[in-house]
Amino acid sequence: MNKALETLKERGFFQQCTDVDALSKLMDEGPVTFYVGCDPTGPSLHIGHMVPFFALRHLREAGHRGIALVGGGTARIGDPSGKTEMRKMISYEEIDRNSESILKQLDRFIGFDSETAYSDNNKNWLADLNYIDFLRDIGSQFSVNRMLTFEAYRKRMETGLSFVEFNYQLLQSYDFYQLNERHGCALQIGGDDQWGNIVAGIELIRRMNGNQAFGLTFPLITTSDGKKMGKTEKGALFLDPAITTPYDFFQYWRNVTDADTRKFLLLFTFLPVSEIDGLMAGNVNAAKERLAYEVTALIHGKEEADKALAGAKAAFGGGGDKASMPTVEMDRSRFEAGIGIIDLFVEAGLALTKSDARRLVEQGGAAVADSPVADVKAVIGADRLDADGEVVLRAGKKKFVRVVSK
Repeated sequence: MNKALETLKERGFFQQCTDVDALSKLMDEGPVTFYVGCDPTGPSLHIGHMVPFFALRHLREAGHRGIALVGGGTARIGDPSGKTEMRKMISYEEIDRNSESILKQLDRFIGFDSETAYSDNNKNWLADLNYIDFLRDIGSQFSVNRMLTFEAYRKRMETGLSFVEFNYQLLQSYDFYQLNERHGCALQIGGDDQWGNIVAGIELIRRMNGNQAFGLTFPLITTSDGKKMGKTEKGALFLDPAITTPYDFFQYWRNVTDADTRKFLLLFTFLPVSEIDGLMAGNVNAAKERLAYEVTALIHGKEEADKALAGAKAAFGGGGDKASMPTVEMDRSRFEAGIGIIDLFVEAGLALTKSDARRLVEQGGAAVADSPVADVKAVIGADRLDADGEVVLRAGKKKFVRVVSK
């Protein structure tokens, strides 16, 4: 097998391939142009979206050329794959803003150089399509019976599939055809929920210009307990620091289970496999800390990773810098007058509601300056502030906030 494909397989990216032997031979002969797409249905990617882009970097490192395709056109419809109901339609202006935001995130992670990696937007060829011509030229190449055999459509037929969504496979297939014509793109990569769309694109290319194209999918990543990877109490683990702070991003990886650590090191870092095995042979908590640092540095930069690491060390008693911890400011007068433990934890962001805070205290999960607080009527005064006018609050074993009084 081609070395680049072996790398993907060894690191856990390999799920299905349309013709692995022929693709391997093609990749041995020289650089292959490939693409991965994402629809800008929101302002930020989350970590689940990033699996194919990590694969893109591995393939580029092996000498192949990657295209990151932003679906400014397909987002106007929405992909039914993996969805139980139709996506909410958003305005074209919002899609354009989302596209710009996502391209910046991808550029920071990939580094588009217009030679080994570049971006495109399917709005460029989808926005002004003539519907009648598209039906004659492209729609005529598709069998409805064949489309309904794909899992994405079969599942949605049970709950209701709109005609708008039914067109999505034609548009994604047309993307692959356009990239094949424009850039010689011969390979599409993506999550395994895209298998039907990818295969349809390959067939369209064969019918339209006779070229051979390939598809390679990756497993949909779940944690060892079967949950969707990247899910947190606050929702998905987003790349936008305004939605998921670098510290919270770091803490997600620091707190993964032992069983998931090696898998995530392989998928979400570029550390050599031998180094990963060495980490796993040692202290698993040190391996988790390295995982958290590496992924945070890749997504947010080394400076933010250093700050998150320092904040985590301070929070967990291993030195570090308290200034790097998640921090909220409160008026000192609140402490001088005495603030109830329930209000304090809600205002500090460690509980969403007073009921959540009450439960936390009653269950013994609340601490102020390392001292547990079990009384829901407890009042925290200025005497609990340190010499700098600060206090660290803890919710459970993993969530900390530094409160600074002004």
